Amino acid sequence: MAPKLGILAGAGELPLRVIEACRAAERPFFVLAFEGSADPAILAGAPHAWVRLGGASEGLRVLRENGVEELVMAGGVRRPSLLQLRPDWRTAKFFARVSYRALGDDGLLKAVIRELEDAEGFRVVGAESLLGADLAPEGPLGRFSPDEPARHDIALGFRIVRALGALDIGQAAVVQHGLVLGVEAIEGTDALIKRCGALRREGPGGVLVKGTKPGQERRADLPTIGPRTLARAQAAGLGGIAVEAGATLVLDRGETAAAADRGGLFVVGVRP
Repeated sequence: MAPKLGILAGAGELPLRVIEACRAAERPFFVLAFEGSADPAILAGAPHAWVRLGGASEGLRVLRENGVEELVMAGGVRRPSLLQLRPDWRTAKFFARVSYRALGDDGLLKAVIRELEDAEGFRVVGAESLLGADLAPEGPLGRFSPDEPARHDIALGFRIVRALGALDIGQAAVVQHGLVLGVEAIEGTDALIKRCGALRREGPGGVLVKGTKPGQERRADLPTIGPRTLARAQAAGLGGIAVEAGATLVLDRGETAAAADRGGLFVVGVRP
């Protein structure tokens, strides 16, 4: 039998998909849900406990009491200031070894994974090890494909995303007619889409481009889209979404493709 999996649950749909994958595989699991991030509705019938983000000591104790051996990070967590974090002694001990303010999100997640493995003895796995079939394939997911102007916007978008990622800033950008309407920073993809909806120019909608950061730790914060992303893109008047093939999770792929078809949007996997 596979070792018991601890699901570190943040916001979004990903924690539920991991829970469903564990149930389908009859794999034992336990959910440690972060207060203020995870959706309580996904925890119905699932063994779980809640912990605040700065409460590492309590979280580690609960994981061990429940026999967890492997961990997976699933879902986003809004990064607080140190004052908001209110670190307990175990969290403070970790921050004594790293520079919280100096590290970007990927750098911080890499440090957290090292701490969980080297100092605490857990094995951290990526969500793609459980949801590998949900990685975006190359090519269109639905009936629509990007036209020539959109392909130019996609190419520019991936150059922007690579530049952002090299500085450990974000994973997404929105481009329309060769103009960069917005780039993702701390606000996240959903807020980026909403903001860019108000910045659209006349003519065909822009393109949301998502991809990994150069050298990204794939066990944490893998780019993810799903039906809700499509709904937000359509509401913002975008023309489509391009994601990095083989490195982006597409949740509910069938429904995502169907939502794109209904809205007249394209969703395409690209190897930049």
